[in-house]
Amino acid sequence: MNYAQLPKVELHLHLDCSLSYEVVKQLNPNISYESYRESFVGPVKCTDLADFLTRAINGINLMQTPKELELVTLDLFQQLKADNVIYAEIRFAPLEHQEKGLSPEEVVQIVNDATAKGIAETGIEARLILCTLRHYTEEQSMKAVKLVEQFQGTMVAGFDIAADEAGFPIKEHIKAFEYARQKGFHVTAHAGEARGADSVWETLEHFRPSRIGHGVRSIEDPKLIDHLREMKIHLEVCPTSNVQTNVIDTIQDHPADRIYQAGVSMSVNTDARTISDTTLNKEYTILEKEFGWKKAYFLKCNLEAIEHAFVGEEVKERLTKKLKEGYMD
Repeated sequence: MNYAQLPKVELHLHLDCSLSYEVVKQLNPNISYESYRESFVGPVKCTDLADFLTRAINGINLMQTPKELELVTLDLFQQLKADNVIYAEIRFAPLEHQEKGLSPEEVVQIVNDATAKGIAETGIEARLILCTLRHYTEEQSMKAVKLVEQFQGTMVAGFDIAADEAGFPIKEHIKAFEYARQKGFHVTAHAGEARGADSVWETLEHFRPSRIGHGVRSIEDPKLIDHLREMKIHLEVCPTSNVQTNVIDTIQDHPADRIYQAGVSMSVNTDARTISDTTLNKEYTILEKEFGWKKAYFLKCNLEAIEHAFVGEEVKERLTKKLKEGYMD
């Protein structure tokens, strides 16, 4: 099956991990393709999540000025267009882009404006998710969540926590997520990736997200799988990334199919298009090859993604119609 022409939805996508060679060459004319592959694309197998994340630093370093941030954002829209994505939620941590004097507010404004431009140029519907990071202090986390508040009514649609789940506890971030809940923000949270099912339980209890980034290790606890299904918590599953970060040994061992068969709401995502050297087209092809997934499975995942997307009902209805039409035989 050729999935290239099918409309797709992507909920779990990191801006700083998705720089194409074209945009890197624009920002650093001296770089060769070989050097780009070496610096920006991770090995098929990293030691762990922390090792995988070292590759993101190269992207972040090239995203420190207004021009850089705009070009990287618009470049990602071209990648999404080539992958026939009709809706994407793009996440990044604004506090990581201050090395050349930009304030976090300026960073969000630049990416927000570039996103609006990308939508206008490509017709792809998109929103932004602002991230705090596991190693941040409580004060930094609060700063990140208050940016979501400041940019309400723009392309900014939600709040997330990312980075090294195994290395840093959640306590510094409880206050920020309580704030998000009080304000009624859409919330997702990385969990069940570098740590097991206990991390998902802890995240659900303290952060109350409607979605979990990754969450694949939920499969280790049947009670958790039942809870996710009953509470309609959506898992943003990223197969290639999970093998690359050594969360899962091989793609054949990946629990995506078991999660789907258990009736848990899930979507298929790339996570880091450049570091994982992947597209949704590639991810779909892998799931078909390894687990015999049919077109109907991908339609269901995309419809679930839209249902759990951080947008209003009118946009959801329009995208749902587009998906159903695109998957008709």
